[in-house]
Amino acid sequence: MAMKKIPMRTCVVTKEKYPKKELIRVVRTPEGTVIVDLTGKSNGRGAYVKKDKEVIEKARKSKILERALEVVIEDKIYDELEQMC
Repeated sequence: MAMKKIPMRTCVVTKEKYPKKELIRVVRTPEGTVIVDLTGKSNGRGAYVKKDKEVIEKARKSKILERALEVVIEDKIYDELEQMC
């Protein structure tokens, strides 16, 4: 029996590849709002961040996530990401 392929995604902060389940997807919806996508299937431009408080803090300070999604991200989104770690 063939091995099932594990979907890999790249963290926008660390630039390392991880299995999709180890990352959190942040999405800019077509309306321009930013949401944390728990299903991994929401419509819009997505960026992946590793489930790690240090990585999320680095994303907040360097604004890497804002550049990846091309939109300003509110602090409440970062706070929501930190709670998921």
